[in-house]
Amino acid sequence: MERGDIPTIGKMFNKIFRESDCETGEDLGRYLETVFFGSPHYTPECGSVVHENGAGDIDSAILSVPIGFVVHGRPTVARLLCAFMADGRAGAVGAARLARMMRAARQEMCFSDNSSPVSADHWVAGGGVVLPIQSLEWRRSFRPFVAGAVLASRRVPLLRSRAVIGALLLADRALRWRKPSTKPASVPGYETRAASIEEFRQCAGPMLERFSVRPSWSRSEFDWLAGVASLNRSLGTLQCRKVICEGGRTVGAFLFFGNENGIANVLNVLCEEGREFDVTAELFACLDREGYAAAVGMAQPFLMNAISRQRWLSFRHRGYFCMVTRHADLKEAALRNDIYIGGLASESWSRLLTDF
Repeated sequence: MERGDIPTIGKMFNKIFRESDCETGEDLGRYLETVFFGSPHYTPECGSVVHENGAGDIDSAILSVPIGFVVHGRPTVARLLCAFMADGRAGAVGAARLARMMRAARQEMCFSDNSSPVSADHWVAGGGVVLPIQSLEWRRSFRPFVAGAVLASRRVPLLRSRAVIGALLLADRALRWRKPSTKPASVPGYETRAASIEEFRQCAGPMLERFSVRPSWSRSEFDWLAGVASLNRSLGTLQCRKVICEGGRTVGAFLFFGNENGIANVLNVLCEEGREFDVTAELFACLDREGYAAAVGMAQPFLMNAISRQRWLSFRHRGYFCMVTRHADLKEAALRNDIYIGGLASESWSRLLTDF
């Protein structure tokens, strides 16, 4: 894909994912260029690809973002596949050709975190794997009535009005008095403090070393990812908190989007090995104290036991997390959950999922 293809790609995106035949708006066009041409790892070889038919028109495309990973000590540039588009039947042949390009035998590492059932079947047929735990989203409610209204307001905007939220806050206050289990308990001796995005990156390095496959998150790439994530104003402000134990050492950190009196969308949670229960307890206690109605985030295998101990918790299928690679050691690590992926190392931050 070249920059000159953006108007065509934007129009195809609107047609397929928004059921609108409108031209690419200026905002969408700028966003596509920023996300798919702006990464420090970008090269034409690891960027997005398009298919041209016999008339020279683009009839299908795969949009991808290169992300740096460490795989058993070796640096790897993976491709995060964000959208697979074909212009109806006319694009079917091109889509099939693009899909063959993404087979495991040809790829260092490709992944997607929200594939449909049909797409997941194609990934597996091409030699890929599905990561079932990362395909789940957890949700912890603190103020269930307000949380329900905020989530439903995507379809009924009136539910987000000040009057409705105010009334539901009173209902939640009564519920929290009658059902103390709605309030998550903090850990004695632990403290959660606000931190900068750079502090999160510095914490991430040592805490990620327990995984054989993990994002490398160099400073330049992490700053770029945090910058494009911050463009997603609909999810709120990108924020970081760090968890400090009794001795004053930072033992965990988490990154999230937050809207006042709304939903905290947790991108990444990291901790020292063995501190999972303490850090997740502080995560939920902190977000409750700050007034959020609920917190949601991608499930991670190493945190499942700790998160599942929470009350007022539910899981839902968020879309299949799929991966292909030609490297057997990477595939084996993914299957035994020796991998950290998701949040800023996936597509959860993208405006293509929430806006336009």
